[in-house]
Amino acid sequence: MRIIVVSLWGGLVWLAVMTAQNNPASLVVEQKDKTFVYKGTKATTLKIKVGPTIQFKNLDPYFHNVFSLSDTKLFDLGSYPQGQSRSVTFDKPGTVEVECAIHPLMKMTVEVK
Repeated sequence: MRIIVVSLWGGLVWLAVMTAQNNPASLVVEQKDKTFVYKGTKATTLKIKVGPTIQFKNLDPYFHNVFSLSDTKLFDLGSYPQGQSRSVTFDKPGTVEVECAIHPLMKMTVEVK
């Protein structure tokens, strides 16, 4: 998918072409073995551009409660069981510290550029 953005600023025309591969609309971060996992690898830091939605999918046989108290993105997804997911859209740049309220060692940083 290609998105073409044309804008007029100060008499200049800017043209930007993005592909879904470079700026995906959504990403899946799994919760597995009490860790955050992205594309099969433990994720301690995830760097994304502004805009995507991250789907937090619980693959563990127990509940998780993903939340962030960061100024950039404040959220609490509540407790949810294995097989369910909850989503958050990252719409502002900044650093977001993501944790699990049930498992305090589960932590991940999302750097939104």
